[in-house]
Amino acid sequence: MIVSLRALCLACASMLALAAAHPALADAAYPAKPIRMIIPFPPAGATDILGRAVAQKMSEQLGQQIIAENRPGAGSTIGADLVAKAAPDGYTILMTSGSLCIAANLYKKLSFDVNKSFAPVGMVGQVPQVLVATNSLPARNVRELIAMAKARPGQVNAGSQGNGTLSHMELELFKSAAGVNIQHVPYKGSSQVIPDLIAGNVQLLFDSVLSSASMVKTGQFKALGVASEKRLPALPDVPTMAESGLPGFDVSNWFAVLAPAGTPREVVVKLNAALNKALQMPDLREKLAQQGAVLESSTPEVLGALIRKDVDKWGKVIQQSGAQIE
Repeated sequence: MIVSLRALCLACASMLALAAAHPALADAAYPAKPIRMIIPFPPAGATDILGRAVAQKMSEQLGQQIIAENRPGAGSTIGADLVAKAAPDGYTILMTSGSLCIAANLYKKLSFDVNKSFAPVGMVGQVPQVLVATNSLPARNVRELIAMAKARPGQVNAGSQGNGTLSHMELELFKSAAGVNIQHVPYKGSSQVIPDLIAGNVQLLFDSVLSSASMVKTGQFKALGVASEKRLPALPDVPTMAESGLPGFDVSNWFAVLAPAGTPREVVVKLNAALNKALQMPDLREKLAQQGAVLESSTPEVLGALIRKDVDKWGKVIQQSGAQIE
């Protein structure tokens, strides 16, 4: 049978029109190649630990490898910028945290809008924060730390995972709540600040229990207080901030997966389904729960509402505290 070039072109055009009219047909083969997961913090921090664990389980659900790639810097905005500018085809996704909503208010020249440049995929979970200290710090608890900081204003220092991160803003909240002057020393993620904390080059750090609990247990540094409503199973002997004289000081960091804005709805739905199934796997839940993480799935819409709420919340906190990028 001889098929004319004109007939062949018409057939191809019809197929393309059909796919355009029915996006589900165009996305039915997704994913057809490996997916890149951008982690906007260095290795060994909470975002990295959760991201790599979730990527492995999502890969099993999708039948394609998800390759985790660290792109740290500028309060998570470097990695976020990369994803915001990526093709909206589902092959580049972002594993992020609530720090992105803080950075959105601190960095004034971002090339993306946190509320508009991403398609929310789903929540991963929440991780409580803990105030840890180098072993050489004389203070054994939060009350003693506050007394020491008041007696020596500006002489106590605290590292953070970077300007605009949750650990930075927690420090600002702590300074305000306790009425103390503590020097802020920004780093580029937990993997950089923690060695200096162990060595005594910095004295304090607000960190996730997910990345710090094991090192507290092995005595590499000590925990002064947890920023949670109740004591944590991972650190049962460490008092809460409320127990230490700071009522209402309850801060957990949420973690979630985003895609570039404009990603087809059908692709977002597939990613969300794979993520939610991964979060229900007993081995993943048990492993991360032992380290202090509380896994929590959601719809894309619930995550989108949370992001909008947190951008607004942290904007007000930053304005009231007067926090600035150094």
